Amino acid sequence: MNGVRVRFAPSPTGFFHIGGARTALFNWLYARHTGGTFILRIEDTDSERDRPEFLDVIIRGLRWLGLDWDEGPDVGGEYGPYFQSQRANVYSAHIEMLKNSGYAYERDGALYFRVSGEPQIIHDLIRGDVVRKEEKDFVIVRSNGTPVFHLVNVVDDMLMKVTHVIRGEDHLSNTSKHVELFKAFFVTPPLFAHIPLILKSNGSGKMSKRDVGALVEGYEADHFIATAVRNYLCLLGWSPKEDREILPIDEIIRLFDVKDVNKNNARFDEKKMAFFNGEYLKAMPLDDFCAIALPILKNSNIAIEKFDSSYVRDVLGICQKKLRSLGELPDFVDYFFTEEIIYDGEVLKKLLAKCDAKARISEFKCAFENLPSVDEKSVESLVHVLANSNGINSGEYIHSVRFALSGRSVGPSFFGLVRVFGKSRAISRLRGSLTVFD
Repeated sequence: MNGVRVRFAPSPTGFFHIGGARTALFNWLYARHTGGTFILRIEDTDSERDRPEFLDVIIRGLRWLGLDWDEGPDVGGEYGPYFQSQRANVYSAHIEMLKNSGYAYERDGALYFRVSGEPQIIHDLIRGDVVRKEEKDFVIVRSNGTPVFHLVNVVDDMLMKVTHVIRGEDHLSNTSKHVELFKAFFVTPPLFAHIPLILKSNGSGKMSKRDVGALVEGYEADHFIATAVRNYLCLLGWSPKEDREILPIDEIIRLFDVKDVNKNNARFDEKKMAFFNGEYLKAMPLDDFCAIALPILKNSNIAIEKFDSSYVRDVLGICQKKLRSLGELPDFVDYFFTEEIIYDGEVLKKLLAKCDAKARISEFKCAFENLPSVDEKSVESLVHVLANSNGINSGEYIHSVRFALSGRSVGPSFFGLVRVFGKSRAISRLRGSLTVFD
């Protein structure tokens, strides 16, 4: 199937929506699956709304997601130019063709396409054959002389030899117009695949650019792992089956086929996206994790340079498995790199409602001072001995001491936390925390 040619054709009129990214991804996956060609074409004919900064955002987002194009901006190709704003002569020539063949006529200063009035069969790889009929002639060139989306879209698909048009279900209502146009140029229409809409997390309607989690650049800014975001987007309307979800991209490419895309709308789940990201972070080699984490900490004004590099690595090592996003990292680890602990008042209130935290901290401190080795197994054993000897649940010691060391109720593994602080620093914090209860 080396003849497959697909395209992603964004308009640079706004930020990069997750729906657009999913459309680009499905086109890219199909091209890579079939050994075909992925084209990036920029539909920049709206002079009032197009902005170069929006184009930069789209290009950056595609590259961040690892979606490379075989033809398009910065790459070239034999069917360019790949900006519609540079193809005015091409459109003019095809407008004349329609006029000369009687398919186009002027009315009220605009140019209309004369529809056949016959039912059009849309061969859709996802929805099967869909029959639609255009009842009214429609505008193809506005009164100001600019061609409309329907015309330029069809002309470009035709001249760029696009074989498969993979786009959102919301475009299905346009497709009968496009089929009529292809036929007017005496060209067989491409095969269509209208992928399901992405709904808001509550299922109340189509996800818009204003919804939380809707913009690709937001994930990059929050230091999400691009491969995790891409993996999750693959599952919005498609499934590798056998309950597998987290897969390397080479495996997804091997399994992906557009005909297997679901007809039903996909619901965006921000928590699941975060879960995927957390799983990718957990699986990352510690050296790779440190390489991306250290700049984030430095940019957050956390004074890691005052600490030994092995200590910093230790801190990151015990925190890596608990994070959902690297955007959480600075707030998750800041207390490791300062002696000024901010004790969370709400956490303290809840802790005191459950146990005598001051007593638990004092008991732990006394036993801990005599502990020969501060490794995780020794600390765990110490907690169990204390709990058993005092007839107390071990959680009382863990929650109380965690609060004493960090001022918080959540964080990395408790036993790892104690080990990384070390004996003298942990004892100092335990002693200092007791004043909070006075």
